[in-house]
Amino acid sequence: MISAIVLLAFIVVEGRRLEIPFLWLPILATLGVGVSCGLPLFLLMRQARLERAADGERAAGDGKAPRRVVGLYDAAYANFASNLYQKIREEAFGEDLGQNSWLTAGELQKFAGWLRLGPGLRLLDVACGSGGPSLRLAKLTGCDVVGIDIHEQATANANALARREGLAGRATFDRLDASQSLPWPPASFDAVMCIDAVNHLPDRRSVLAEWARFLKPGGRLLFKDPIGVTIPLSHSEIGVRGSGGFYLFVPPGEDERLLRAAGFALEGVEDVTDNMTEIARRRGAARAAREAELRAIEGDPNFDGQQEFFRVSELIARERRLSRFAFLARKPLEG
Repeated sequence: MISAIVLLAFIVVEGRRLEIPFLWLPILATLGVGVSCGLPLFLLMRQARLERAADGERAAGDGKAPRRVVGLYDAAYANFASNLYQKIREEAFGEDLGQNSWLTAGELQKFAGWLRLGPGLRLLDVACGSGGPSLRLAKLTGCDVVGIDIHEQATANANALARREGLAGRATFDRLDASQSLPWPPASFDAVMCIDAVNHLPDRRSVLAEWARFLKPGGRLLFKDPIGVTIPLSHSEIGVRGSGGFYLFVPPGEDERLLRAAGFALEGVEDVTDNMTEIARRRGAARAAREAELRAIEGDPNFDGQQEFFRVSELIARERRLSRFAFLARKPLEG
């Protein structure tokens, strides 16, 4: 009798400590009298709760709260044309191209030469955002542009910007998921560009194979990977840097290996981490200067999360623990 009372007390007290749902406790306690069935079931539930608690502690890293998703894109696209967000882009990037990445006008000018674009050539801009960079390339080179992005507001902004700049006849933007098979037949494009967004696509091998499929022979591919892990990072740093959604962190050499596996000839690799370091600092500072206005739009958790994102991004880029590389590759000529 005494042992049964002790067992019942253990189940109730331990169950409440581990926050096992209250309605389960009478059931477990009743079953617990017949130790052979109730106690093992209770111990299994207890172990599961302890493991979940341990996972939570590991997620907290060095004492910070577990990782949460930060809306890096929604507010920026929804308020793209507002004076507030335009001023932030001007201060952050020096020249407002309508970008939402680490790209500057000077970088874009250089990469235009890498892609060898010109009149009559067709460029696909993957994860185009609000379209500003690819529209600048259309102006600079005379090429035609197709842009795709998963954010509907982003492509709506891009099409509106194309109309405003008189480029609607040469530039179109569609909402498509670039991680999936895309609707174009083989050899549809002369060039493919993906700026600071390949890290959001889960299966990089398949993505590169898809890009190779609809590039013409001799066509050129440019992408920038802003989260190459060059020196070890802490769990909390990865959590903050990846707080904008899905991020694929890769080790040195992985992009080169996957490009070759997809049949590309690697033409060049350039370390462009310095730009990311500076732009992260400037984006954070431009936003901090307009804190009250941004908090009213984005809400406190999202504003704070974005500021932490830029702070950590600057720190680990400045220390060269997370690097940003530009890759230029070419689809070989047939035969």
